[in-house]
Parts: sequence; structure tokens; C-alpha cells
Amino acid sequence: MRHSWFSLVLFCAAAAPAAAAPLEAPAPLFEGRDLFGLQWATDPQIRPDGSSIAYVRNSYEVMTDKSRPSLWLIDIASGKQWPLATGVGSSSPRWSPDGTRLAYVSTSEGRAQLYVYWLQSGSSTRIADLTDAPEDLAWSPDGRSIAFRLFTPEPPPEFGSAPPKPEGANWAPPLIVITDVTYRADGAGMLKPGYTHVFVVSADGGAPRQLTFGAFNEIGGLAWSRDGKSLYITGNRLADWERDAVNTEVYEVSVADGTIKALTTRKGPDTAQDVSPDGSKIAYLSFEDRLLGYQNLELYVMDRDGQNPRSLTKDLDRTIDSAHWAADGRSVYVQYADHGITKVARVSLAGKITPIAAGLAGGGLDRPYSGGEFSVANNGTVAFTIGDAGSPMNVAVVRNGRTTRLTNLNEEFLRNKTLGAVRPLEVKSTFDQRPIDAWLVTPPKFDPAKKYPLILEIHGGPFASYGPTFATDYQLYAAAGYVVLYTNPRGSTSYGEAFANLIHHDYPDHDYDDLMSAVDATIARGFVDPQNLFVTGGSGGGVLTAWIVGRTDRFRAAVTQKPVINWTSFTLTTDIYTYAPKYWFAKAPWEDEVAYWKRSPLSLVGSVKTPTMVVVGEQDMRTPPSDAEQYYQALQLRNVPTALIKVPGASHGGLAARPSQSAAKASAIIAWFEKYRRGR
Repeated sequence: MRHSWFSLVLFCAAAAPAAAAPLEAPAPLFEGRDLFGLQWATDPQIRPDGSSIAYVRNSYEVMTDKSRPSLWLIDIASGKQWPLATGVGSSSPRWSPDGTRLAYVSTSEGRAQLYVYWLQSGSSTRIADLTDAPEDLAWSPDGRSIAFRLFTPEPPPEFGSAPPKPEGANWAPPLIVITDVTYRADGAGMLKPGYTHVFVVSADGGAPRQLTFGAFNEIGGLAWSRDGKSLYITGNRLADWERDAVNTEVYEVSVADGTIKALTTRKGPDTAQDVSPDGSKIAYLSFEDRLLGYQNLELYVMDRDGQNPRSLTKDLDRTIDSAHWAADGRSVYVQYADHGITKVARVSLAGKITPIAAGLAGGGLDRPYSGGEFSVANNGTVAFTIGDAGSPMNVAVVRNGRTTRLTNLNEEFLRNKTLGAVRPLEVKSTFDQRPIDAWLVTPPKFDPAKKYPLILEIHGGPFASYGPTFATDYQLYAAAGYVVLYTNPRGSTSYGEAFANLIHHDYPDHDYDDLMSAVDATIARGFVDPQNLFVTGGSGGGVLTAWIVGRTDRFRAAVTQKPVINWTSFTLTTDIYTYAPKYWFAKAPWEDEVAYWKRSPLSLVGSVKTPTMVVVGEQDMRTPPSDAEQYYQALQLRNVPTALIKVPGASHGGLAARPSQSAAKASAIIAWFEKYRRGR
């Protein structure tokens, strides 16, 4: 078989944890098998009185090759922690207003169900029998009820019917009829007919009561009015809601009878609502939609009836990711990324911004995306996920200006590992001398007097950002002897709306210059072999990887992961097809085919000489396998060395979700680069 060597590489990487001989001493470098040993924290929820934190501790189960979330509790004063609920598959902890109980979701009995844990007795019980996983748990102010979102199935549409089936006959499955605009989603696959609505259930248990109805979806965030008579929800109940991917409104729903009233009407997203402690105001995130590729979500405050909306962060020029009222009602705590670093700040009602914490992490394990989560106690203590280049996410608190890390989940596991060091790199784009943030990961036992091969790794999005945090891919590349370069070129978020929109209707273009400038700046440091340059990236980074090898031959090999290759075919096959042409192009493909082709990496395939591997998830619905296959077959037609890897069962967002596949993918990329590395 032509690529039998390659199949062997994948098999060995995936099978290593089970097949390897017993270790006689700790392996000094980070290896693919080490992914199974990592643990990381998410969703830290601080108790209202600020005394303790419930959080989700995640790990991988080696026998199932899947992540395993469980709930843990940390006593802030002593730093002690213990498992909160028995079983695994537990997530979404939410404190009752008085802090005596904790609602959470668990799959310990098979299906995802809603549970409540009583701290005094240490017992928990399932409080409702639900047909699907509940989302966005929210306690009523009196602690007597819990609201949540739940998918409610509907009968599938029918056109005609098959003839009557004889008893006992083995016929083909019935036809699948699709009439919805959105009928599939990356990670979820083909969507079942139905809608997501709001329910309320007694916190002591019982049958849940459906509160909202109709052919609409409630899509995120639930907040109670302070008197408990209303719920504030997010959705779009306009006639064209299925074709308007960005527009949402904040609605007020009567808990007594389900009466719904829209509180916002602007064109754009209104979401993530939170009610002030006195109940008089609502904070939420929003922007006026100008059909730009990237637009900052700003923190708004309005009266509880929807009147007098005003932005508190219009001068910040950063997207606000989440917002929570301070207990005194005089300010709002927010999260945002700035130059790749995720921060928490307090915003006064006059718009004054006071930094509280920095160094949040939570964008994933395989690559160092900006991200994180936080919650706030009544005394102002902030719990958040903290991370650095040496370890995945942990739990920390900040109070009185002092940050304390409460967990160190990988201290023992990584104690004997020598990891690649992360250091900043100063870059100016040769196109316009604009500063570009970049970082280098150097191999363990790095010697600046030596010459190392370089991997340029490019983030996706394209509207996203990297930061100086832990990434398994980079540690595996560094352990294999490569210097890894990663950057935030123009189009990246966390640098302001204007910087991100430098690629508006113009992507890829001068982001290429930014990336090449970063490569040149690295070579100028003297420890990179300019004859051993390699490039890879996923999603938007896959686009740029394919674009780069169409523009230059300076890289010895490339791996384009889950790429867009042909913007026309992408637009008409992606799960975000109602969004892409409206925001990333001025017109539909059939209205301006030249613009779509001009920006497609496939248009440059005639110039490609670089050996280029293509990687995609079999179930990728964001950048479907058909695009990857177009590129692979085009390269084959041109006799350019290539290989196509399909990751079984993997979606776009879940390409690295299973540790065996994540390790195998990184191993395959290294093997491809090693095959073409000069001097080998």
C-alpha cells in the first residue's frame, strides 16, 4: 500500500498506552501517552459566602478513551479539597442562593439528569426524570425552584408514505425528511426535530413544568427577577429567526403563565443577561450588527423593563465574554482577552474599568487558545481557572488584590517531565510595521548555539487568539526536537475591533505577511535552521497553511488541518451556511464567484510544490471533509506528495477530543515532517 508507513505510524501512536513495555524509569519528555495522565479544572463556582468552590475536575479514562468530568469541592481557607458527588460524568455545579445546596448534572445513572446535593447531610438525589440533558441551571431567589433549558422533541415532517409493511418484514429505514434551515451542527451531527425551551422544577423534586413553547429555541443564559415572578431568557422569536444567525433578544417570561415580552429590539445579539441585586437593572452583552467579520460584544446595562440601555465598555475595544453583578449593585465583573491574555475586571456603572485578575486559561488542551471561566462571591472574592505554559487549567481565587492558586492538578504527574519553555517573540509585520504578538516553544534542554527545525503553527477562527498557556500539541512537537512558533496575526481577537477587521472581506491576504515576518524574526534569533521550516494549522489555520504553500516554497513540508479550500463549496456545505456569506463575504457565491475563488487556497494549487498532508475529522460539519478531499485530490493530480488523514468519528471542534486520536494526530504530523526534514 502506498502509504503503509503512515498507517503504521498512526497505529503505533494510538496503541502505545496498551502495547508499550513497562517503563523502567520515568520518561523525561512529554509523550503521546501522557495525555491520559493530564487533569484540568473547568467551571469554578464559588459559594455565595465566598468560603468554598465547587468545580469540575476533568481527566481522561484510558479504557474508554474519553474525558471524565467529576465534581470537587475546595475549602478556600485551608486549601483542602474532596470529591463532592459520587460517580463520574458530573458537571454544571450551581449553588443555591443560601449556599446550602448545589444543583448539578450527572450521567452516573446513564442519562444526563438533574441532581441536588445537600452540604449538611452530604447526600444527593435526582430531582427530575428528564428526557435530555438540562442546560443553564438557575436557582430562583428563594431557593425553591430551579429553571433550566431542555430540548423538546417534535414529530418529524412527512411527505407521502411507504406502502404498508407486512408483519415481520425487514424493510429499509423510512425516508429522512428535512425542512428546517438548521438541520445539523458540528459536534451534534444531524439534529433531531424539536426545539429547546425553558422549564421550571421544584428544588425538592417533582415533575418539571414547561414555561416556553413554539417553533423557537431558547439559546442560552437564564436569570430570575429578584421577586421570582419572571425569568429573563435569550432567543429570537422573529419570523426569520432561522436565517438570522446573529440576532437575538432578551425576553421576560412570566413564571406564572409563560407570557413573553421582548425587552430588546436592536439588530444584533442581546445575550448573557444578569439581574442586579436590587432587581432594578439588567446587565447583558450586545452590539449593533454592522455585518462585519468581527464585532466587539460590549457590556450594556438597561432598566428591568428594557428602557435606557447604555454601553459601559464602548471605550474598552475588547469583546466581553461574560458578566456578573457585584453584590453591592454598583459594578459588574467581566471577562475579556487582551493581547492574548484573559483577564477579569470590575466595571463601574460610570464605565470605570478596574483590573482584578489575569492569566485565566480554558481554551482547550491541544492548542493555547485564550479563554477561561470565573464566578464571584457576595464578598467580592473571584474564583477562576488559571493556567500557564507548564500545566493545564487549575483553580485560583483573588481577593483583596491577592491571587492564590488552590489546585495544582498535574504537579506530581509532570514533576519528572522536562517541558518545552514558552517565551515571547517580538515581531513587526513587513507589510506595515504593525507589531504582531508571537511566542516560541523551545525543545527541552534547548541550546541556543544549536540549529533546530521550526514548526509554524497557526490558530483558527480566524477571529480568535492564542496566549502563553499550556498546549499538548506544542509540547509533543518540542519533545520531538522542534522549535514551535505561534502568533496572533491580523484578524486575531484581543487587539481591538479594527485589528481583527483588517481581514474583513480580505482573508487570507496580509495575514500571510505577518506570519512570514514572524518566521523571519525567529530565524534572526540564530537557533533555527532556515532549511528546515515546516507549517501547520487547523480550521482558519488550515486555510492559511494551504494559502502559504501556494505562495512560497520555503517550507519543506506542510499539514493543513480541517481547512477551507474552496470558499464556494464550503459556504454551501458548512453547518454555518446562513452566517458565512453574510459576514465573511459581501455577496452570495453565485453573485460574486470571482471573490470566492480569489480567496480560495484551491486557486493557488497550481503553484504548490511543498509536500502537504491534509487532516480532517470524518464528522466535521464546519469545514466538511469534501473540502479536504478536494485539496488532496488536486495535489494528487499535480503529483505533489500528499496524504489524507480522516479522524474517525471526529467533529471539527472535537478533532482532539479523544486523547488517543489527539496523540496519533500529533505523531502523524511529526512523522510527515520528519519524512521531509533535511539532514535526516
